Amino acid sequence: MKNTTGADAAPTEAAASRLIDERIQELADWRGETLARVRKLIREADPQVVEEWKWRGVPVWSRGGIVCTGETYKSAVKLTFAKGASLPDPAGLFNASLDGNTRRAIDLHQGDAIDGKALQALVRAAIALNASKRK
Repeated sequence: MKNTTGADAAPTEAAASRLIDERIQELADWRGETLARVRKLIREADPQVVEEWKWRGVPVWSRGGIVCTGETYKSAVKLTFAKGASLPDPAGLFNASLDGNTRRAIDLHQGDAIDGKALQALVRAAIALNASKRK
């Protein structure tokens, strides 16, 4: 998968969305399905969220700052919330990167159920936190 906007330039949002589409199709297994599902939930949580493609192939969702990333590994899809340590998580979705002072992550494994409402609440809380930091 290559950056269609040049080696040094960050892809436009449309290009980033295409690259995320390609990643989902490339995976062609439970990881692609999981990434597609969480992407849909994130975009439904806030239709103004911006899709980006960073760090040589990581899907990123932003609004007023990074909300979360969607990395794919052999055994997990990892959603890392940039400011997760500052977010309320009453449903207990965060299950990885719990020791840091800033980030928190959700590792999703094959067969894991996704609590869509709780994930969307985390996305909205991350966006609200980003907005409060900008004022």
